[in-house]
Amino acid sequence: MDEHMDGAPSAEASVLDHVPMRNEDGEIRHEFVEEVAHAIEAGDSAALRACVAELHEADLGDLIGALAPDHRVRLVELTGRDFDFSALNELDEGVREEILEELPPETVAEGVRELESDDAVELLETLDEAEQEEILEKLPLQERVALERSLLYPENSAGRRMQTEFIAVPQDFTVGQAIDYMRETPDLPDRFYEIYVVDKDQHWQGAVSLDVLLRARRPVALAELTDEDRRRVSVLEDQEEVARMFGKYNLVAAPVLDTQDRLVGVITVDDVVDVIEEEADEDLKALGGVNSDEELSDTVFTIARARFNWLLVNLATAFLASSVLGLFEGQLEKMVALAVLAPIVASQGGNAATQTMTVAVRALATRELGSSNAWRVVMREGLVGLVNGLAFALITGIAAVAWFKIPGLGIVIGLAIVCNLVAGALGGILIPMALERVRADPAVASGTFVTTVTDVVGFFSFLGIATLWFGLR
Repeated sequence: MDEHMDGAPSAEASVLDHVPMRNEDGEIRHEFVEEVAHAIEAGDSAALRACVAELHEADLGDLIGALAPDHRVRLVELTGRDFDFSALNELDEGVREEILEELPPETVAEGVRELESDDAVELLETLDEAEQEEILEKLPLQERVALERSLLYPENSAGRRMQTEFIAVPQDFTVGQAIDYMRETPDLPDRFYEIYVVDKDQHWQGAVSLDVLLRARRPVALAELTDEDRRRVSVLEDQEEVARMFGKYNLVAAPVLDTQDRLVGVITVDDVVDVIEEEADEDLKALGGVNSDEELSDTVFTIARARFNWLLVNLATAFLASSVLGLFEGQLEKMVALAVLAPIVASQGGNAATQTMTVAVRALATRELGSSNAWRVVMREGLVGLVNGLAFALITGIAAVAWFKIPGLGIVIGLAIVCNLVAGALGGILIPMALERVRADPAVASGTFVTTVTDVVGFFSFLGIATLWFGLR
């Protein structure tokens, strides 16, 4: 029934029908969150179960994130078995940990059992070992062993990303036997794109895509359709390398093998999309000197502490750049215009360097920039810096003369602009390449070094050229 016995609209209708979850811009409506919060406060389990059943795991994750902290755990408790624990993987790590820590281990274990193995590992890996063990103890032995094995693989490896649910059949099967096996086996993965052929010891022999399988006649031996050269990955391979392989070869799935070539899992394209998002987020944060683990839900003290060290490094490099100004203290006292214009030269060089550095860091991450094309790219960026330097030398020189009415000042600042934009372009690519060569992360360290180069070169070239041009003593 759609109404309560007294004829009033049910909470389910109130939440789902009268208040759409998202507005035209795709944002969660405040009214929807309020309706859900009222249902939680009223303990209306039926309405909340209906609400949860209607939502995709990503939407449910957004809803949980929008709720007040004291409502989040209550929502999980009230919806019980209808709550999809994969929604917790859509939350900030800090929020997810808070919820898992407040829930009884039995409740979490029950939710984990309903997840695919890769989602279960992602949920558990953020917890410390003691909390993991407490939850794993509540699982059946076979499921527990499988999850423990996955958690032993290195962080960010294919072994952590893979799901252990896959379809493997003997190499002597026919097409008909493989199809009958899939029809008769109740516990198959929710989605799969190919089946894998293995020997009696689970060693990988090849793969058969579903489109190839379904086009073949039943009596055909599976061995005739097996692709022995199908791309596969090792459990220890870095997830970023796996994502790069998926993009390069247009894969939708790839088998995962252990060190003895036994089939132990599969990685699918939805897992790779998550990896790409995580890596892009990590690189973007690193370019700004922000810890890759920082989340919007973190406390003020946690964020401040994480950012402090990098700001301290930046302060040291800023003092280095300022020391260049100290070398020209007398010149700055004689011509105030030099002090006014010096930051412009440094700023233009810094902006140009950031542009080059962004392109270089991304190209290094995607392996588009390497030893085979490094010299050509360096020369190109240097010429780009020169062309833009000449253009901005003209613009800045005219502006400086118009401002201070000192004809020679336009030539001085123009030459300095050219020097610094070329230096910024070269520094923006050479510094990330050098850091990559010594196995440091270019995304993390490049910004500070590149900024220091453009500040030092900018100040020194401008004030040095001014000293020579005007003969200041």
